[in-house]
Amino acid sequence: MDSVEITRRQLLRYAGGALALTALSGRAAGLDPESRNLAPVRPITRGPKFHWFAYYDKLQFDPTCRYVLGMEVDFEHRSPMPEDVIKVGLVDLKDRDRWTELGQSRAWCWQQGCMLQWRPGSKTEILWNDRQGERFVSHILDVGTKKKRTLSYPFYAVSPDGRTAAAPDFRRIQDMRPGYGYAGLPDPHADQPAPKDSGIFRVDLETGRQDLIISLAEIARFGKIPGEPKDAKHYFNHLLFNTDGSRFIFLHRWRAKGLRSFGTRMLTARPDGTDIHIVDDYGRTSHFIWRDAKHILAWAWHPSGANAFYLYEDRTRNVEVVGKGVMTSNGHCSYLPGNKRILNDTYPDKQRKQHVYLFNVETAKKVPLGAFYSPQEYKGEWRCDTHPRFSPDGRSVVIDSPHGGNGRQMHLIDISAIIR
Repeated sequence: MDSVEITRRQLLRYAGGALALTALSGRAAGLDPESRNLAPVRPITRGPKFHWFAYYDKLQFDPTCRYVLGMEVDFEHRSPMPEDVIKVGLVDLKDRDRWTELGQSRAWCWQQGCMLQWRPGSKTEILWNDRQGERFVSHILDVGTKKKRTLSYPFYAVSPDGRTAAAPDFRRIQDMRPGYGYAGLPDPHADQPAPKDSGIFRVDLETGRQDLIISLAEIARFGKIPGEPKDAKHYFNHLLFNTDGSRFIFLHRWRAKGLRSFGTRMLTARPDGTDIHIVDDYGRTSHFIWRDAKHILAWAWHPSGANAFYLYEDRTRNVEVVGKGVMTSNGHCSYLPGNKRILNDTYPDKQRKQHVYLFNVETAKKVPLGAFYSPQEYKGEWRCDTHPRFSPDGRSVVIDSPHGGNGRQMHLIDISAIIR
């Protein structure tokens, strides 16, 4: 582990066959003494079908922390086809992890599912994307009354009050980066580098109205794009509202002809698409989360080689490194309630283990929660990132992982003893 010597005492703990490190000692920089005992882990879904939730920045738990949303599929290790249907449902943590099916979707991908989540501000409503005929749509379902509304447009990010959503063109994403868009509908602007009729749309979740608020043509001319590519093809992805709904973040990505890699700028705007600000223009920004209404935590690859987690202050040039020497690799980050701890993970290491951990912002210490084995076949588009998601009370974490030998399933980590 780099140049640091660590002596390890290992204990086989069978939570679906997981090998967990239960004691650590030595001179590991940034290792918190309270990490000597890892948090308890248990599977909350089981085979023969496969279950997962996907992205880390969605509301998976209901406000009471009793119900956990998830998706169910009967195959793995290939790309979704237009005819492939997944089921959406929930797990009752207080009734022996009972699974209840709630609906289905034909608009999904392995990394972000169908955007299934609890509607912010609601105790009983959930929403997800689907495909009906020649268009992508979204459903809003009351899990208590079973009353469902279908809107004529899909969504990506939802505002904290649950009334407004923002969405990119999923057809464009699928054309540019398969695995993050949805199969089934071709991009009507596939031959255009930066179409004026494609971009970011605002969706009113009450009325169903959709408006184009930022076009690809507009952003392709906005500011200075690193490398100043002349023949690049552009798209948007990864949208997220801040904590009070006053602004949202989005990634502008492009790829030049003949190249497989893409460039990235991170930008923010008001919910109506105005007051656009470039947060990071170095050309390679990855996972991020809003800490509050003004600050964004994000992993960034910089030309200088100073790859790290950075805390950006929106609408300014202020930026600082977070977790230097401790949070040293890219991961799916989020702040636990109170913003004193960051929940994060890693991609598989040389032993194919994905590490989930907490980082204490005040003490700059790292608390490991587990190391979960991911078999070699989970790679590329159909890999299974852990994407850790926390409960509203901050006492539980759910991850997606195939470490138990039953394919991708959801597992609950009890962190109540750590955060007390």
